[in-house]
This record gives sequence, structure tokens and C-alpha cells, in this order.
Amino acid sequence: MKVCMITYSFYEGDTRVIQYATALAGRGDLVDVVALRQEGDARFEVLQGVNVHRIQERKVNETSQFMYLFRILRFLFASALLLTKNQFSKRYDVIHVHSVPDFLVFAAIVPKLLGARVILDIHDILPEFYASKFGATKQSLLFKSLVWVEKLSIAFSDHVIIANHLWYDRLLSRSVEAGKCSVVINYPDPKIFAPRAKRPADGKFIILYPGSLNHHQGLDVAIGAFARVAEEMPGAEYHIYGEGSTKPALIQLASDLGMADRILFHDALPTEEIAEIMAASDLAVVPKRASSGFGNEAASTKIMEFMSLGVPLIVSNTKIDTFYHDATRVRFFESENEADLGEAMLELWSDPDLRAQLAAGASQYIEQNSWTVRKQDYLALVDGLHRPEQATEPAQSPRENASSAGGAAGAQAVHKTSPR
Repeated sequence: MKVCMITYSFYEGDTRVIQYATALAGRGDLVDVVALRQEGDARFEVLQGVNVHRIQERKVNETSQFMYLFRILRFLFASALLLTKNQFSKRYDVIHVHSVPDFLVFAAIVPKLLGARVILDIHDILPEFYASKFGATKQSLLFKSLVWVEKLSIAFSDHVIIANHLWYDRLLSRSVEAGKCSVVINYPDPKIFAPRAKRPADGKFIILYPGSLNHHQGLDVAIGAFARVAEEMPGAEYHIYGEGSTKPALIQLASDLGMADRILFHDALPTEEIAEIMAASDLAVVPKRASSGFGNEAASTKIMEFMSLGVPLIVSNTKIDTFYHDATRVRFFESENEADLGEAMLELWSDPDLRAQLAAGASQYIEQNSWTVRKQDYLALVDGLHRPEQATEPAQSPRENASSAGGAAGAQAVHKTSPR
């Protein structure tokens, strides 16, 4: 089979895309990925059997709607040209397009006309993502226009993959039919995210956040919380890895709070490199804002990755994270409450038994929810699109396995349906 993936992201840092691509390449399929390029990256490279075409350089520094849209449209046209050219020489069977934005599927218009099947993979639902990033309301013309674009993008696609069950319900209510969609959450790959030996005792206690630095992630709350309790936690440091529009303001906030020597900022790193740093940390914090419609419903990839690495977690009690997890595997705090988050940091810093207990509960959950266990569902979906006569019946309903992993959502994380 010949598959092309399109993603407006940096391939090395996008675990979801890497897992799909390497799963296909690992069984002998031809896989091309069309992605963004960071400064210094090669324009073309073969990684684990995957042909990575980096067609456009990007710095994650957009501050206006126009700049954000212009860069995306430029990528859309460039990827459409490459895809059209390659379709005549390679004849792709499946085009797998990763959102944001969902209208990237229209880069596949020529391959679709020539017989290729198109998957739209919605990592983040665009109307809510846009509203969070630029402060738009759901009543705005722009938000309603993006819902309309979402419907058109889904109608153009042959199948839709959705990243969590809350969004599955949302899209069923406004844009897609149940028979045309699947849920695939962001599973950790145990080849990358596996427990390591802990770093030698060095007197430090490393609290970590790796990821995008946008307002809905709540890093300002976490910085304020750490500053409240830092003096009670000798040796504790808060390390933040990533890029985003709020990074300059966050660095300034840490400085204003007198924490510049204990809250340390680092550049974003490729997945395999950041996995090593995550594994060496003592505690992870995922401080998303529940008041953000997007942040409240966007599942954090890093939660399950930290679980796979055996690192205990403090997690904001957002709607999505309380849906999938419970207090046996994460320490919840009240979203946007600096005092409560600071108390949680102090509690886990001082209680190694509690850290071990949470890590053990998380490990049990991960045994049933890793990419090794779940990738066959994705491969079967792609095969069914390519050859509809071989499509299998749905393995389960979206909530059929709700209690099997011992939590509120348990192992209900994959819903595979026969493609239409």
C-alpha cells in the first residue's frame, strides 16, 4: 500500500503522526510524510523507513490571525502541489491528513479524483482551537464559519478519526455521521516511552512540563503555584520545554516572581530526546485551564507518556482529564487555582510513597492502553478503506469498555467502525 500523510507540524515532535507512519512503514508500506521544517532541518530525510518531506519552515511565533492563516494557506498550496505531482508517479492509495487545520484535506483533491481514499485526523477541533488561541466567541461569524469549514472538510473525507470521546460526541452533533468516524486517542509508544533507571541522586527535585506554551495550557498558573511553595521545597526546580506565543510573557513572569534561577525554560525537542528528559524528572504537571473551552476538552498527550515512563502526575481537573483518569493514577487539583496546585506540588515533593502509588496505578492503566495494543485497529481501518470488501465490523462501541482499566473511562479509548 502507498500512503501519504500531511501534517502542519514538525514530524519529529508529533508522536501521533510518527506512530501512524512507522506502523505502516514497519509492515512494508510506502509512507511519505509532508510536514513543516525547523531551522537547520533537512528538506528530505528517511526516518525509520518513512520518507519525510519538510516543505515549509515555521517559527511558532504567530501573534495575529492573519499571520497564522497566511502560513497555513501557504502550506496548503505547497502540499497540494507536491501531492498532485507525486500522485501521478506513485499513485497513493490513502491520503491521511492531520488537523489542525481540517481544511488541509483539500490538498488531496487531485489524488481523491484519481481514486485515493482520504482520512481526516482531527487532533484538535478547529473552531474551539481558534476561539481559544485568538479570543473569538462561539457566537462570532468566524467561529460559525469554521464550523461550516469543518463540515465541508468532513464531507470531502472518506473517513474521520477523532482524538477523544468528548469531541466525538461534539462532531456527531454537528458535522459527521457515526458510521464515518473512529476515535483514536494519543497512545504512548512503548518503544520510546518506557521506564528508565532513575537519574543518580543529585539533590534536585525536577518538576517538568513539555509541550506548547499557549494560554489554554495554564503555565502562568503553574509558575505562580511553584513560586508560592518553592522555599518549602529545597532543591526543587521547574523545567519548561516548548515553544508558543506566551513564552516571552512566561519567562518575564518567572523573573518578576524572583524564580528565574529555579524556573528554567528550554527549547522544544524531538520526541525521542524529550522522552529521555521526561523519564529523568521526578514529577510532571499538566495545568490546563478548564475555563478555556478548548483546554477543558483537549486531551494532553503528555499525560499518558509520563504514565508510561513511571513519572507521577499532577493534573488540572478539566472535563477531558477527569473523563479518562481518576485519583488512583493522577493527583488532581482545581483548575486555575494557584494555591491548590502549590499544595499538590508540596504534597508530592514530600511524599515519595504517594508518588510511587500514583505511578503504579498509572502503569496498570497503560498496560491496556498503549500503541502496541491499539495500532492494529488503525492498520485495519486503513486496510478497510483501501479494500472496502475486506473491512471488519466495529470492534466496540465508544464506551463499551468503560470500566475495564479501573477508571472512569478505562480502556474505552478506541472505537473502530467500518468505513463508508
